[in-house]
Amino acid sequence: MAFVCAATWIAKDGEAETVRDALAKLSPASRAEPGNLYYQAYQDPAEPNVFRIFEVYTDEDAFKAHGTYPHFEQWALGQAIPALETRQRDFYQTLDF
Repeated sequence: MAFVCAATWIAKDGEAETVRDALAKLSPASRAEPGNLYYQAYQDPAEPNVFRIFEVYTDEDAFKAHGTYPHFEQWALGQAIPALETRQRDFYQTLDF
């Protein structure tokens, strides 16, 4: 079974472009991580401050490693997360039938 993170990020007013820019850099770097199977960011066209990120990793250890990489520290922790009003993450395991 794979490990899934479904994140919702809501940018502070005036910070949507900051978050979008960070995700533009974070996404391709995250896809190149060992253990990453899928990483896709979305922006709600009706509510441009709302971003969703759907991530799939081979296992929970690969997900935990994601938070230790320099690109995560720079673009998520250093740029996007400080620009957020809300950060929610939900975790799942795939059903491999």
